[in-house]
Amino acid sequence: MRVERLTGVYKNVLRDVVVLAYRCSPVAGTQGPRAETSAVEWISPDEAARRMPPVFAARVADALTAGPPASRAHDGHDLV
Repeated sequence: MRVERLTGVYKNVLRDVVVLAYRCSPVAGTQGPRAETSAVEWISPDEAARRMPPVFAARVADALTAGPPASRAHDGHDLV
């Protein structure tokens, strides 16, 4: 994978955990299941929002948006 850019900084206020999310792109090979991944799918941003809790859907939306990295706080499920 090639790291393209930082897309967001996300703090779980209940667990005091900070995640730095990066947009990446494949360099070579095919994408598919691996030891840490049971399935791989390419889906639309709208479909991602339907399948994920709001906090994770926001990360996808932030990664697809041009501009500076987002900075968000959440409770593990919803943005706060």
